[in-house]
Amino acid sequence: MAHKRLFALAAASVLTVSACAPSSDSDSSAGSGDAESGGTVEVGVIYSETGPLAAYGEQYRAGLEAGLDYATDGTGDVDGTTIELVYRDDTGNPDTAVSAAKELIGDDVNIMVGTISSGIAGSLAEQAEQNEVLYISGPAAADTITGVNDYTFRSGRQSLQDVAAASAFLEGDNNTVVVFAQDNAFGQGNLAAVEAVLGAQGAEVTSVLVPEDATEFTPFAAQLIDSDPDLIFVAWAGATAGNMWQSLEQQNVFDEAPIVTGLADSATFGAYGPAADKISFLSHYFPASSDNDVNTEMVSLVEAEGATPDLFTPDGFVAGQMIAQAVAEGDGDVPAMIESLEGWEFEGPKGSYTIRASDHALIQDMFTARLVETDGEFAAELIDVVPADQVAPPEAGE
Repeated sequence: MAHKRLFALAAASVLTVSACAPSSDSDSSAGSGDAESGGTVEVGVIYSETGPLAAYGEQYRAGLEAGLDYATDGTGDVDGTTIELVYRDDTGNPDTAVSAAKELIGDDVNIMVGTISSGIAGSLAEQAEQNEVLYISGPAAADTITGVNDYTFRSGRQSLQDVAAASAFLEGDNNTVVVFAQDNAFGQGNLAAVEAVLGAQGAEVTSVLVPEDATEFTPFAAQLIDSDPDLIFVAWAGATAGNMWQSLEQQNVFDEAPIVTGLADSATFGAYGPAADKISFLSHYFPASSDNDVNTEMVSLVEAEGATPDLFTPDGFVAGQMIAQAVAEGDGDVPAMIESLEGWEFEGPKGSYTIRASDHALIQDMFTARLVETDGEFAAELIDVVPADQVAPPEAGE
């Protein structure tokens, strides 16, 4: 049997940054744009302040405020136009999020950002198109967000980028890949991405999908063992991740398949227990993954506010940059703001970013990492950078 591996994506959208001044020239400042001087632009921020993804929401919020601070040189202004963030709690519920979006749009807000949940992001993208407002999705990773309509962008990575990076861990041919995921938009998106990427490379792809509200994982662990996989791709997020991993350990899934897992936020680092040093990780971001001035500045700004940089901090930070770019160049006009973002290249905490004009995919580096234990505490250590062009999602028709 081919070498077995377990790949787990504890991600955002419900896991899976940038920070330069908003212009196509990464060394120029936000103040160089054409935004009308004076007045205030309100930006609706819909995110999980409470609910099962609140910890991720806090990472996003801290990054967003730091990114806007960075992109406006600490002023919150673009050419004299003040950018005001108006927060709404989606509570992890699509209906709540849509109600918040309608309220904001009714108050003449024409820029919306945020949400951790892929299911919510899809609903907000529909609202953006129906009401012709700019929407910049947050950490939500579902691939369907990319290219969904002309009004929707994203500030984080997407599932196809996770999967493309994961393919480096496969060995040999004719692999059997089982996707172990929550049965929600994020998990289903990951399944589709694995089929699109690893399936196209010749792997046989099946799945074990777990109800999102499940708390007992033993039966699902047994299904994984019965599937006799060469790679188990786990797409997971939220508070049940620790229990899920414990169940896989107790049911000896780690003995059945050597493990490669996606690196979630730092709160999960201790959840792998004795298996941690057996695992290779792929990562969207951790503070030590990038060695550049923008990342250093982001970390400094976030820590100065008493927060801790983590997995989805860069997604908020990039959103702050994109807001400043849109306001600087768009002069309050939605089509002009969209045009200002399409094809935009800039430097951020993960390195160089490009917003692909054709479908608004955010092209960015990914990383591989290991967990290192020191005095009982785990920290992430970089193994390698996976270049952006190697993990870029395919364009429609490719």
